[in-house]
Amino acid sequence: KKRKREHFGDPSDPEGYKGPWAEYTDEVKSSGPSEEQRATLDEWAARKEPKANAKPDENEKTILHIEDTHDYQGRSFLVAPKDIEVNLYNTEPPEKCFLPKKLLHTWDAHNKGVSKVILFPKTGHLMLSCGMDSKIKLWELYGKRRCIRTYAGHAKAVRDIVFSNDGSKFLSASYDRMIKLWDTETGACLSRFTTKKVPYCVQFNPDEDKQHLFVSGMSDKKIVGWDINTGEITQEYDRHLGAVNTITFIERNHSFVSTSDDKSLRVWDWDIPVDRKHIADPSMHAIPSCSLSGSGKWLACQSMDNQITIFATQKLRHNRKKVFKGHMVAGYACQCNFSPDNSYLISGDADGRCFIWDWKTTKVYKRFKAHDGVCIGCVWLPHETSKVITCGWDGNIKLWD
Repeated sequence: KKRKREHFGDPSDPEGYKGPWAEYTDEVKSSGPSEEQRATLDEWAARKEPKANAKPDENEKTILHIEDTHDYQGRSFLVAPKDIEVNLYNTEPPEKCFLPKKLLHTWDAHNKGVSKVILFPKTGHLMLSCGMDSKIKLWELYGKRRCIRTYAGHAKAVRDIVFSNDGSKFLSASYDRMIKLWDTETGACLSRFTTKKVPYCVQFNPDEDKQHLFVSGMSDKKIVGWDINTGEITQEYDRHLGAVNTITFIERNHSFVSTSDDKSLRVWDWDIPVDRKHIADPSMHAIPSCSLSGSGKWLACQSMDNQITIFATQKLRHNRKKVFKGHMVAGYACQCNFSPDNSYLISGDADGRCFIWDWKTTKVYKRFKAHDGVCIGCVWLPHETSKVITCGWDGNIKLWD
């Protein structure tokens, strides 16, 4: 049956003539979804909505491994000890650093591989490690070198951890798509954040008055800014073309650099969702790990073509003269780091070795076998001249001197 059309009108009337554009008599002009479809769409949107403070998980628990949480003066283990040879309260880095020579201590840390180790801010007397066994552990670095506390609450491997400025809280990002905020001392889980995507990196805003804000790089190419107090998303930086791997604050914390699987670096001003600078070169490879020098002048980027490239943080210029080679990292996000006096650069590699380069000449000064699996992380203690921590996929954390 042929559909009926309205009359096409008089061709001599330019306003009223419809001609072949005359509408059908039974035509419906509304293009929106029906009420039934609208209800289904609303339900789907509610499910996709990012949630902060998702319901507390029954699996969130913490184990204290020591009896003496406070010393005779009532100070907790977060306060750095004063009865050791080195002054942990000194703000100046050591004058000269030396190469580590021997293994001092081994912690049998996690049942599966260790994914990252970080040190307590400023004093560096405690170490936080996260592993593929979904646990996070806090360790003493001086004294008896005991495990102080275990934080369990993630369902899958923990990918990244970061302390707040005073070390009283820390964030953890896991493959179970949750970011959790923990109290370092009590082990309580204070908040939970999720966008239903995997967070690859988290970073607090380092400004003292912005410690309630943090950013996380996600697997869906976005960088999401959160407010801990409200649990709301404050900003979305959505310009990368691949999963975001690292976030590093530069220029007195006014801006940050992000690296991604799209083989580019982008510089963002805080809270402005359009990148100020975009560095992408045909010769560049993906950068899964970055480290800022103690002076804040240099950014060392672990590149997937088995080298560490250096960028000057001022104007973020690539320093083509400084390239650190010799190690094998393709396919692994091995941490690289600076010595406290900025005279050496250290990095793990895929064969379990730890490499130390001279900063000035870019020559390999030392390489030694540190772990059986991949040596994924390495940190130089901030107040020590030659103490280095390495962690690997064999589940061990080692202290070298």
